Amino acid sequence: MRHDFLDRVADGLSQLLEPAFSAVGVEALESPGRLPWILLLTFLCGIVAMRRHRRAVSWPGIPEIQKAGGRRTELIPAVAGVLRLAALFLLALVVARPVVVDQAPPEPGRGLDLILVLDTSASMRALDTSMATPSRLDVRDAFSQTRLDLAKRVVSRFARSRVEEGDRVGLVVFGSSAFTQCPLTSDGALLADALKRTDVGIAGDATALGDALALAVKRVPANSNGLGQVIVLLSDGRSNAGSIPVEIAIELARAAELRVHTVGIGTGGAEVPMARRASRGDQALRFERHDTDPETLERIAVATGGRSFLATRPDELEAIYREIDALERTERALPARRRRTLYAEPLLAGAGGLVVLEIVFAQILRRRTT
Repeated sequence: MRHDFLDRVADGLSQLLEPAFSAVGVEALESPGRLPWILLLTFLCGIVAMRRHRRAVSWPGIPEIQKAGGRRTELIPAVAGVLRLAALFLLALVVARPVVVDQAPPEPGRGLDLILVLDTSASMRALDTSMATPSRLDVRDAFSQTRLDLAKRVVSRFARSRVEEGDRVGLVVFGSSAFTQCPLTSDGALLADALKRTDVGIAGDATALGDALALAVKRVPANSNGLGQVIVLLSDGRSNAGSIPVEIAIELARAAELRVHTVGIGTGGAEVPMARRASRGDQALRFERHDTDPETLERIAVATGGRSFLATRPDELEAIYREIDALERTERALPARRRRTLYAEPLLAGAGGLVVLEIVFAQILRRRTT
């Protein structure tokens, strides 16, 4: 009951002093309950200052001086007192935390919940994406990065740009099995660290494409219309592992109304050079055959309303992710925001200015007129 009474007093006082608040640029108080006590203290200080008399000697000729036009109260000390009270009033407002309320209009924004699915099977050690026309003669000098190295570089740049624009991005990696390397996040550093720790064989050497797609669908929050939610799946091989068939995973994506863009990487139908494992000591490159499966990737994309791409060179992969970046732009209207900015500095500066004026009136002008 006591608090309610004090709140009503504070609200009434705030409404009464609203013209004074507006005059000094204050629109609201974050701690209006402090205002009555601070103003009461300011009033008491003013009374004490007014009742305090300077030391003086009684003069019997004061009535004659007043009849001649003399003033009992000096104007300059009175003005100095008013200035001091005004400075105390501004300091009281500062204690009550004055704010300026800024009503910002709704702004258009862009946002996505985007899951990146990255193949880390053994075939991602292939070195065939460093050149347009690989050959056995120049392979040692020309091939410098694996399929996964290229994919990580391009995907990392793509993910960083989307996070900077306000999207949430997650990462699912797969090989013989699939797991979430990074949940949906708007933390660019967390996502970059997750990509950095992704390596070939981290989830096994086989290709569980169905498991990866099903897990990606599960990691996307439920949404009735799928707007602003996309999966981008990158793989280089044929599905040959996992417990969930690709067709079942496609139906899960369709049921969730999720678009899936697929990206095939690497050349198929020929032997490709492979980066040696770190555990092997031989210096010679091995050539193995790892066929791609663009048909399955295209079937996934078409069934879910996405696009299917194929990259055999670094520039192609970069162009693909730029195209996906341009395709997936969901306009979102952000709600109007009320920004409350603390308005203490101008009031403190005003109080300081009033104190300086009081000193000028009370010390300099008074000395000149006496």
